[in-house]
Amino acid sequence: MRPLEKYIAEGAAELGVCLPPDAFQAFNTYYDFLEEKNRVMNLTAIAGERDTARLHFLDSLAVLKYAPLKGSRVIDVGSGAGFPGVPLKIAVPDMRLTALDALGKRVEFLSELCERLGVDADCVHARAEEAALKPEMRDGFDFAVSRAVANLGVLCELCLPFVKVGGAFLAMKSTDTEEEINDAKSAIKTLGGETEGVFDYKVPLTDIFHRLVIIRKTAPTPDGFPRRFTRIKKAPL
Repeated sequence: MRPLEKYIAEGAAELGVCLPPDAFQAFNTYYDFLEEKNRVMNLTAIAGERDTARLHFLDSLAVLKYAPLKGSRVIDVGSGAGFPGVPLKIAVPDMRLTALDALGKRVEFLSELCERLGVDADCVHARAEEAALKPEMRDGFDFAVSRAVANLGVLCELCLPFVKVGGAFLAMKSTDTEEEINDAKSAIKTLGGETEGVFDYKVPLTDIFHRLVIIRKTAPTPDGFPRRFTRIKKAPL
């Protein structure tokens, strides 16, 4: 067993997440391809089996402590190098994943990654504020998830329109976001959501704590949202 597999096994046990038998080889393949591509394109500043396992793979899997993704349609908004969507798909094979990113080179990476993993996922090259206006994507997902660094109010406008009523937006944040969460209350209400829970969790095999904010979609997002990104940034809800 290579070190990566040992870290994944220990961390998953710490989370209480049961992984399918082929998950460990999938994470090996993911790591090797990420390291290869990261030499020629800027995908992540995190390197090495230990840190990639802890700070990318296991941090992504922590979502499963709080959200039952089995059989769900999930969109990962601003997927980047695939976090958290692809690790979640590895752990929950019957989850239907759409990985959305605005940069073509990252979508090419995601498409090739999913092909190497034998993962069935839709890798979409589009800006979130434009994709969310498409009838086939708007109100079409049980969950939207994002580990993007944008302000929560901005993320809600970009992500909640994808979510069907009764579904939820899962926002992965740092633990020093009380003010940000409070400031987003108006945006969340305007967009048809309500904050269901704020959960701080320890990233396995570390002393680091991260936060998952669960925003339940209770009503349809009104027409006109999301706005153009320049407008979102200039005049937050």
